Amino acid sequence: MKKFSPREIRRLMKRMGLSMEELSDVERVIIVKSDGTKVRIENPTVMKMVVGDVVTYQVSGTETIEEAEEVAAKEIDEEAVKLVMDQTGVDRETAIKVLEMVNWDIAEAIMMIKGET
Repeated sequence: MKKFSPREIRRLMKRMGLSMEELSDVERVIIVKSDGTKVRIENPTVMKMVVGDVVTYQVSGTETIEEAEEVAAKEIDEEAVKLVMDQTGVDRETAIKVLEMVNWDIAEAIMMIKGET
């Protein structure tokens, strides 16, 4: 197998439409799973690779997992919950569920409850 120099590799990557770069000054990467669990990666090394229209990120670092219950308790915006409850007449639990479904968009939550979406 032929060995390629770094210069040849860069040329081949460019011809194939492939680019790769390291993102600098990244302090933290947070991945939020559908169940609300958060995976935090502190002091990560992040590589960005672009092939045509597809962008891929490779992340490595120190992982911390925050369970869904902890996340829910920290992220409840009481003002948003109260506003949705006042505008729609639903109970607190329903207001929170709908706000979570619409990523805490108050207007969208109100419209969804009122059946306007």
